[in-house]
Amino acid sequence: MDIKQNEESFYIGEKEGKKAELHFTIEGETIVVDHTFVSDELRGQGVAGKLLHQVVQMAREQNKKITPTCSYAKKKLQDTKEYHDVLS
Repeated sequence: MDIKQNEESFYIGEKEGKKAELHFTIEGETIVVDHTFVSDELRGQGVAGKLLHQVVQMAREQNKKITPTCSYAKKKLQDTKEYHDVLS
């Protein structure tokens, strides 16, 4: 599964016609995760978690914190102790 990145998201599929996406904005020292989408075709395969892991790695590399406004990202970040270091 090839995860791609652009300036505002991690995604699977093509830029036009994404099969899964985690969208974010960068506001200073904070990455705001505001939307997660996984197509029916990819649901149940842990795709959203893999996309979230990518943004967590990016936050660690850039010494930023993550503010999740998306319900999925918020719950997953709160429930995963290994991610608490980047949770704002």
